[in-house]
Amino acid sequence: MITSADEALLRRAIGIAAHAVTLGDAPYGSLLAGPDGAVLAEAHNTVRRDRDITAHPELKLARWAARELAPDTAARTTLYTSCQPCGMCDGGIVRSGIGRVVYALSTEQLVALNPASGAWPAVPQDGPALHDEARGPVAAYYRPTG
Repeated sequence: MITSADEALLRRAIGIAAHAVTLGDAPYGSLLAGPDGAVLAEAHNTVRRDRDITAHPELKLARWAARELAPDTAARTTLYTSCQPCGMCDGGIVRSGIGRVVYALSTEQLVALNPASGAWPAVPQDGPALHDEARGPVAAYYRPTG
């Protein structure tokens, strides 16, 4: 359920996206708010400027939350973002422990505005392979002896 407080913070994320455009960056903005609604951090997309395919604002904030917040604090935060997080960002959000995401535009709405944003082809993958060799370091890490 989206509240009026959520809408106010979502408008701020949209404002961050609009400001990004004035800086020559892509129109995506996000902020992370604590359980009391206080803004903890803000970011916008800098993929082109930084020449970094991971410089999405949602992923920047997920990294920040994982690095700077205790897990119980991160779990009570909300990420407000101008567009629905992509798969890469979604994975980072899950692993960061952020508790909730509120977005303005869905992926489908974004693709309708910018068809190129939905044109990422699947990359062929082969595997699993070499299970016995690959499991050694993983098993040793998660079940150390001694």
